[in-house]
Amino acid sequence: MRVLAVDPGLTRCGVGVIDGLPGRRLSLVEVGVIRTPSTDATPKRLVALEEELREWFERTRPEAVAIERVFADTNLSTVLGTAQCTGIVMMLAERRGLPVTLHTPTEVKAAVSGSGRADKRQVTTMVTRLLGLDHAPRPADAADALALAICHVWRGGTQNRLAAAAEAHATTLAARTATRPNPVPTAGAPRR
Repeated sequence: MRVLAVDPGLTRCGVGVIDGLPGRRLSLVEVGVIRTPSTDATPKRLVALEEELREWFERTRPEAVAIERVFADTNLSTVLGTAQCTGIVMMLAERRGLPVTLHTPTEVKAAVSGSGRADKRQVTTMVTRLLGLDHAPRPADAADALALAICHVWRGGTQNRLAAAAEAHATTLAARTATRPNPVPTAGAPRR
């Protein structure tokens, strides 16, 4: 499975793409950071971000998309920029019919390092090892995007398959119920 993962941000947006399956070796496809100047107006920055992300989707052809879940912060402008970036990624994925999964930072840290309280250095070290890289991905936004992609392969892919199986089962049950005839009393038949 090829996963495109985004550590959303308006100034620095980490993007990482990996190939992998649970229990199998993971491989790096591409990693980078999209930057927009803080001096530009927000609409201009959003357009630039959308154009760059669209190129990532077209170039790497992912099968699934993982995004770090926005969490509350005291800096409202940071939260808004992160949420706006998240919306762009979701829109691009939806237009391509790709499943999108949001993962919390704690979930990502736990998946990659074994501890939801791991610091950035520990996460970066594990990302470097798990992907067999010669050197750690820089800046931290790039490493975070790769950690998110790894988390998705190991956890999100399974969650998506379980959700799809549950949905298929519910659809099958609904179809069976819809095709069962409802007994209708005929004229003259005793009612119970």
